[in-house]
Amino acid sequence: MQNLRVVEKDEPSGETTFRRSFPVTQVVQWVVGIVVAFALGTWLVWWGASLQRTFTMEDIRSACHRVMPETAERCVDTVIIQRGGARR
Repeated sequence: MQNLRVVEKDEPSGETTFRRSFPVTQVVQWVVGIVVAFALGTWLVWWGASLQRTFTMEDIRSACHRVMPETAERCVDTVIIQRGGARR
């Protein structure tokens, strides 16, 4: 047996949807998306700079150990100062 009911005339209920002329939810979604993209881009730039600095420090340290193994730390400090004073 089927649980179907025949509706002769479908009358709309008194509820109507209110449509705003200015789509607030879309604006909020765009703003959130832009903020997330900005934060991700900023983090990627910071991470890239940090990674480059780490590799440069390793290169300087390894070159100083090859050339002057007995005074490697002094060599590293000298090279860093000559390159513009990168902070350790």
